[in-house]
Order: sequence, then structure tokens, then C-alpha cells
Amino acid sequence: PHRLPQAGERASPARHSPPFQSSARLKIQQAAVFYPPACPLRPHSSAHSSPPPPPTAPRPHSKATARRYRHRPSATRLPGHGTLARYKSASAPMAPAAASASASLAATAPHHALAPPRASVSVAAAGRNSGLSVSVGVRPVPGISVVNSQRRRMVAAAAATEMAPAARGEGGGKPFVDEMRAVAMRLHTKDQAREGEKEPQAPPVARWEPTVEGYLRFLVDSKLVFQTLEDIVDRAAVPWYAEFRNTGLERSEPLKKDLEWFTEQGHTIPEPTAAGTAYASYLEELSEKDPQAFICHFYNVYFAHTAGGRMIGKKVAEKILDKKELEFYKWEGTLSQLLQNVRTTLNQVASSWSREEKDHCLEETEKSFAYSGDLLRQIFT
Repeated sequence: PHRLPQAGERASPARHSPPFQSSARLKIQQAAVFYPPACPLRPHSSAHSSPPPPPTAPRPHSKATARRYRHRPSATRLPGHGTLARYKSASAPMAPAAASASASLAATAPHHALAPPRASVSVAAAGRNSGLSVSVGVRPVPGISVVNSQRRRMVAAAAATEMAPAARGEGGGKPFVDEMRAVAMRLHTKDQAREGEKEPQAPPVARWEPTVEGYLRFLVDSKLVFQTLEDIVDRAAVPWYAEFRNTGLERSEPLKKDLEWFTEQGHTIPEPTAAGTAYASYLEELSEKDPQAFICHFYNVYFAHTAGGRMIGKKVAEKILDKKELEFYKWEGTLSQLLQNVRTTLNQVASSWSREEKDHCLEETEKSFAYSGDLLRQIFT
């Protein structure tokens, strides 16, 4: 225990200091008096501590400063300059290192300009034959030249110029497949198509009374015609016939499976009729002497089967096959995409034809309908 100083006795600082008081500790205490910490130390436990005070916002700029910056052109003031800009950039969150000049400018710009520039492109078909219209909208960002937005408009306009001929056809005209379809639709009756102009020469499909024997004759003749078409494009006597190989629309193999199924059911498979052999011979002749006329038959046989042919197959199956769907009416893959691929190839092939050759191809459409009609009539006769 330490003795208290008596009256008249001089107290010694060393004797009456707390125990184990070292000189180093005294220096630390003295330094704390002259150099206080920047912020008061808080206890680690927040159970009994009060919440930190809200940060005080810096004093806003004066009205004179606002007027001065309002009347000054924005093009002469870079982002990050001025009291208000420095305050907003300091209070904004730190942005990651940018890989381009636009990203670094966005990181130093005011808070409302932190988003990167955006360009929105809208493509719309203005009409069936009028091509495409492209509009580009760019949101400006301070510090970035308007040259970039002009470049975007130029690139979009160039893309539209390249895309439009492909959508409209060679030379900006109507695609040739559309011409083929228009001619074919006019040869339908009003009951078959809205654009039909022909008078009906047979009862509607709903009134057909098909027989299994007649349907088998139709399937046998159809197999012969489709096999002939496939053989012609495989031989490719005309070089661009090869463009129509393996389109996914081939029907000879599915028909072969269907005829095997009928055999298993106890039916006798007949030989091809005169209508089927006549059409196959005509196709062989056209493929060597008249390529444009052959392409007309190629288009109408395949595309008619995917449209009206499927409807006929469904009606016949309901009446005589207990709604069984034959392989003849099934395709591997998406049928619409397969048809679009063939349309594109047809347009490319026809782009090198003269107007006379195209017209000659269109004139063959009526013969194609006549030969196909002879095959269909066997279903109900």
C-alpha cells in the first residue's frame, strides 16, 4: 500500500503514480491528448450502442452558381467538373474498371448518366412487296460524340439494304414462288380456296365415298411419281437440280412403309395405273428438255401434298382406316421450315431465269393440276 504524503512533505509523482505505470504508457496518454483520433472508437458489441448519426449533406451550391452552369453550354463542360458534379460523382458508387472509353466516361459522369448508351432497332414489314423499314433510336450519353449514333444509323441502313432484296425477290420484285402460288390458287375452286376461280368438276371431299382398293391405287401411283421426282434430282441432268436433294419432303420411303402395312392387313397391292405411269413418263421427258416446266411440277406436287393432300388423307382415314394416320402424311422435323427452305432454293434458282422462262414455268401449272387430278380421282372411283 502506498503512504499518503504528510503535512509539509513534498509529494513525489513517481511514488504516488498508479502501480506498474511505465514511461511508454505515459507517452501514449500524452499523445492521445494532443492528437485525438479522427473518429471516436465504438465498442464491437452493438447491443448497447446507439446508432451512428446520419451523414450530413454538404452545403448546396448557391443560386448564382446554378445560374452560371445553367447558361453555360453543356458541350464546353466535361463530366466531373464543378461543385455539384464533384459531389454527385463522389457520392456515386465506385464503378469497375472499364474496357472502353464509353464505360470510363459513364463511371465519372453524373448519376443520371451512368447507364451505357443504348441503341434500339425496330424492323417492320411495311407491306408484302415494299420490303423492310428500319428505325434506330440512340439514347445520348454526355461526353460521347454523336458520330457514334450516326454510324449506327448508317450500319442499320446498310443492313436493311442487303436484307430487302432477299425478302422481296431478285431485283426488288415479287418472289417467284409467290407468283407460282398465285397461279396455282386461281386454279382451285371457291370451295377449296378463297382465290379459286375454277368451276368444280368433282364432288367436295366431304362427300367422297372412298374405297380401300381405290385408295391403294392412289398410293401406288403417288409412290411412282414421288420416286421419279427423287430420281431426277439425284441424277441432276441439269446442274441446279442437285439443289433439291434431301429437302426432307421426299415421300417414296414413307409410302413404301404404308404399302407394307396394307400388305400386313391382308390387302393386295396393285400395279401402277395408266395415270401414274403417264405422269412419271411426262416428268422424265420434261426434266431433260424443259427444266422450267419440270420445276413447276416439282413445286406443285410437293406443296399441294403438304396442304390439300393432308386434308384429303385425314378425311379418307376417318372413313375407311379408323382414323389411322399413314406415314405418307408425316415429316421429320418442322414442316413449315422444310417448306421455307425449298421456297428459298426455288427463288434462288429462278433468279437467273429470264421473264420468258418464268412465264413458261407458270403456264405449266394447269397441266400439273390435270395430272394430279387424275391420280386423286382414283380414290372414289
